[in-house]
Amino acid sequence: MTETMITDWDDAYANAAHIPGAEAYIERWAEDAAEFRESWMEKDLDIVYGEGARRRFDMFRPERASKGLLVFVHGGYWLRFDKTFWSHFAGGALAGGWTTCMPSYDLAPAVGIADITREIAAAITAAARRVGGPIRLMGHSAGGHLVTRMICEDSPLPPDVLERIERVVSISGLHDLRPLRNTTMNASFRLSEEEAMAESPALRKPATDCPVIAWVGGAERPEFLRQARLMADAWPNASYREDPERHHFDVIDGLKNSESTLTRTLLAS
Repeated sequence: MTETMITDWDDAYANAAHIPGAEAYIERWAEDAAEFRESWMEKDLDIVYGEGARRRFDMFRPERASKGLLVFVHGGYWLRFDKTFWSHFAGGALAGGWTTCMPSYDLAPAVGIADITREIAAAITAAARRVGGPIRLMGHSAGGHLVTRMICEDSPLPPDVLERIERVVSISGLHDLRPLRNTTMNASFRLSEEEAMAESPALRKPATDCPVIAWVGGAERPEFLRQARLMADAWPNASYREDPERHHFDVIDGLKNSESTLTRTLLAS
């Protein structure tokens, strides 16, 4: 789908409105995440990585020797949610032996998207100082934007952290922010054309040649399929993976299972 075919940009980027029982997913995420945090013993919660109540991350450690650090960045259009909704999605990576970090970050309109980009870089850097070995990055929706943004040519990460990143998975990620200027959400983002371009990974060059997987559900809104293909086409180290019949809210379910195709793709050697 091209931009000229879209007349209702809010609908083009609306996910919950097109997913039956959408609110039930959100309720279950919060409940399952709380249960996971209670039951998983090897953890450190609310680690401070910057000033402000939301600049905290949770770190879950595997029950055996750690293979490295996985950072999961949540979505919500940079407007919603925090780390407490997603803890149980660390299950697959933990079973695979990876220490998993889940940060919260400040939200629009209190801050802009470029500010959030810098916050996520600070969170990854703080987590990397605590955990040795390689780093994998994974993000969902707006989180997919943020993790691909970390390995752009003007990455906000320190060079020693950037060079440890060996794989990035953007699940249903947003890689070209320019269309979001046409939505009512931009009243909160306040994206100018210049900033939208600067913050769009698909419009920039990669800083590394590590593999990038643009993963998307086959039943998602056409704009999310387009955004994933755009990322795969933009970078020589990026590829497109479509998960059949999955929509925007259940496309991440595989993260709970170490044997799922999604988790195996994320943790592949």
